[in-house]
Formats: sequence, C-alpha cells, structure tokens
Amino acid sequence: MQIESLSDIWSAVCDEVRLDINEIAFNVWIKDLHPVSLNNGVLTLSIYSDYKKQIVEANYMHILKNAVKNIMGIDMEIFIVLEDENGALVKDEPASAGGSFESSFTFDNFIVGSSNRFAHAASMAVADNPALIYNPLVIYGTSGVGKTHLLYAIKNHMAKKLPGKKVVFVRSEDFTIQLINAIHDGGIEDFRLKYRNADVLLMDDVQFIAGKEQTQEEFFNTFNTLFENNKQIVVTMDRPPRDVKTLDERIRSRFESGLFADITPPDFETRVGIIRTKAELLDIKLDENIIYYIAEHIKMNTRQLEGVVKKLQAFIKIQNAVPTISTVQGFIRDIINDNQPEPIKIEKIISEVARTYNVTEGDILSNRRTAELAIARQISMYIARETTELSYKAIGESFGKDHSTVLYSCRQIEKFMRDNSFERDTINDIIKNLKSE
Repeated sequence: MQIESLSDIWSAVCDEVRLDINEIAFNVWIKDLHPVSLNNGVLTLSIYSDYKKQIVEANYMHILKNAVKNIMGIDMEIFIVLEDENGALVKDEPASAGGSFESSFTFDNFIVGSSNRFAHAASMAVADNPALIYNPLVIYGTSGVGKTHLLYAIKNHMAKKLPGKKVVFVRSEDFTIQLINAIHDGGIEDFRLKYRNADVLLMDDVQFIAGKEQTQEEFFNTFNTLFENNKQIVVTMDRPPRDVKTLDERIRSRFESGLFADITPPDFETRVGIIRTKAELLDIKLDENIIYYIAEHIKMNTRQLEGVVKKLQAFIKIQNAVPTISTVQGFIRDIINDNQPEPIKIEKIISEVARTYNVTEGDILSNRRTAELAIARQISMYIARETTELSYKAIGESFGKDHSTVLYSCRQIEKFMRDNSFERDTINDIIKNLKSE
C-alpha cells in the first residue's frame, strides 16, 4: 500500500488496530478518532467526547502505539485532543492554571440557606484551618445542590489565604482512570506521590469508586497516609456512605470518624438568593415577579436556576427587550427538558462494569469465554436491560450476540443476585451510579 497522506497513514493504522480488537470495540471507541497532525514523532488525534478520550487513553493507547509502529516502523507518541461541537479543536489548559470555571466558585458567591448552612460552615472552617477540625469532612447530597461548588470554594480560598499548601482536587472517576494509566504505563509511584504528598485532598463523587476493588485499595492507602500525616481530606458523595453498599467497610469506617454534612435542595428563600446573585454576576436586572416565579417553579437543582438566568441574559442582550412571565415559562420548560437525565448508553455501562470487575471494555465485547469475562458480559447485558429502553435484540446487537443470549444472561444474573448478596449490592450500586450521572 502506498502511503501519501496523513489520512492514508491513519487508515492503515485503523486496519492494524482491527487485528487486535473486534469490530464492535473498534466502532465504539476508535472510529470517532480523527488524525490532526504528524510532527516530530508525535501523532495528534482528535475526538469529540472527553469521556471517550479518557477511555481510549486508559485502555487502547498501547494498541494504537503498536499499530503506528507497525505502519511507520518507529515508536511514536500519540496525543489526543478534544473537538467542540463544530469540529474545532479545544485547547487543553494546564490543570494547575485554575481556569475561570473553577475560580468562579467561591464562598462569597455561595448562597447560604437552611439547606446548606452546616455544610458551608464546615467547609469554611476546613479552608481556614485544614486538618485541625472536621477531618475527614464528608459532604453529601443529590446532584445540583452545591457540593462541587464547596470543594472549589475550599480550593480557591486556600490558594489566596494559604498559598503554600498543596491542594489537589480530583473527581473519583478521574482518580480511577489515572490509576489505570499509572499501572499500565509503570507510573504508579508518580501517581502515589501526587496524591500522598498533598496537604489537602478534595475528591468529588466518591461513590463512583465503590465496588472497584483496586481503586478503593489505592484510595484507602492514600487516605491513611494523608490522615496519619495530619493532612486534610474532603470528599463529596451523592448519598450517605451507609447507603453505598459496596463501599469498602474500611473506607466507610474512616469516613465515620470525621464529620458528615448533608445538603438538601434549596428552600424558596435560598432559591431567590441564588437567582438574584446570578443576575448580578451577569449584569442584568430582573423584576421581582420574574425572580419569584422562577424560584417557585424550579425547586430541586441550583444549576437549573442558573441556567434560566443565563437564558434571560441572552434574551435581554440579543432582543433588547424586557422578559415577561411568558418568556420565563418557555425558558423553564427548555431548562427542565434539557436537564432530563440523558439516556444511559451501552458504552457507559460497559465501562462501569469493566472498571468494577477489573477487565477491559474490549474484553467484554470480545468472544473470549473465561468465567470472569462471562460474568462481566452478562452483568453488562442485565444492566442494559434495567437502565435502558433497548430491546433484547438491540442490546444483543451492541454485544455482537442474539436476543436469546441476552435473555439467558439476564436470567442468569437474576439468579446470581438472589444467591449472592454482595454481587447484588455491587450491581445495584453500578445502576445507582449510572442513574446519578
């Protein structure tokens, strides 16, 4: 084959990759990659999904590198960048740079009410005096009530007041992916140094590590190292630790030695305060009737309140008009519809099951028939039936199987769960995590 362009090279690489993984795995994870450039021994690829980017980097990078070496005859580095919805490349910002998104979350613009007063006070106390009180601090509540805001507020407060402190913020899913990469690339010591040398560890959505044995073991050891060295730990969860059935008992016990602070959906007065503050930040003036109407009709999620105010800002700037109740009604309908949970995708189910059972997505999608892969594959099919509207036939097609295999798998897992309480809890936690995202 004569290779004349970057497209030719990438086409040849894809043909090589297909020799190592099945067609389903290729279509799910590799097909959406696009070649960007090939310079100085570095092949740059792009993809539209940050989630897929992380999965490819964690599980398929060695396959891509081998394929490139087979085609080009030399070892090359591969770098994956993100595309926006228009296909334009998104420039990565250094994690330490603290972009405007993170820096916008402060204690000053966190609206305090009866639903979050205790969590706010505890977070401020920790930010002022890390590791002296409330260690660990566990903040829990449903999505959109301000847990992540408080984590960033702690980080930003300490950057100003205690700049010498090394503060590490990480989402638990990223922690898991980084651990997988570290193990695969031989960088486990660097990974451990990053987290165990922190003065303050802020981890968001810890429920996602439940059931992932190796991730929980690493987190437990990291927790112990930090705690024994008098370092501060703050975590968030979507529910109390006791309700996450497959959370390691040792981790649950460590959490229980600290302080629990729950956040509930904001009351009416707090919702009004959030709307007013957001309007001020966006430099728009809203009639009190408009503010009260929004607060009365969006009750559970602060992100939805902010979303309506942003839509109003755009309306005022573009239309140069004063919004009415009718205008707001349309925006509320849009926001509520936009914020409906996205349908759970098969690839996300496979990814969660793979990380929980310490196999790869490619293994689950393959035809290999080891006992552990058979169970992981059947569990993936069962969860797909429980969390999606897909038919048995459609689920089967996603796994390269027929509908009777899916039916059989679901029945086997139902029996498996009846006979094994731990596995039942593990599968139910995976389902809860998928639904909470």
